[in-house]
Amino acid sequence: MWFRGRILGFICCALLPAVPAAAAPASASTTVTVKASVLKPLALTALQDLDFGMIVLDTGTWSGATVVLSQAGVRSCSNPNTVCSGATTVARYQVVGTNRETVQITAPTVTLVNQSDGTKTIALVLSAPATITLPNSGNQGVEFAVGGSMALSSTTASGTYAGTMNVTVDYQ
Repeated sequence: MWFRGRILGFICCALLPAVPAAAAPASASTTVTVKASVLKPLALTALQDLDFGMIVLDTGTWSGATVVLSQAGVRSCSNPNTVCSGATTVARYQVVGTNRETVQITAPTVTLVNQSDGTKTIALVLSAPATITLPNSGNQGVEFAVGGSMALSSTTASGTYAGTMNVTVDYQ
């Protein structure tokens, strides 16, 4: 009996290592697509300056006159107290970059300074397209125009006003 018990114990102990241990977690993998957009640097070239021409102010006390030069080059004086004359030009730019990309245009307000009296200024609110799309290959960039508007009153000092426009372009 002693022998039979030893054999059964031996058989039981021999079978224990055959019982599998707890299974380790299975590894998993998947794939994803990797993508990168490589763009040419933008180049912005000024082609033409902005010129409102001559604006003659009427006498008396008045306010609220707005002079506008549209991106299409159309000038308008909104008040009978102003008379606009002379040749005008819109500012013109050319932007070159990667074909078929959208470009955002930023044209902040410009402070025009009276060239005879630096304490006298006029705010010029620029008008530019918000975005443009660069063309397909074969074309060298896109030209766009910038106009603007300014408010005048009977207290606006006479003189030549000038300033610098800081137009910027960025990929959208």
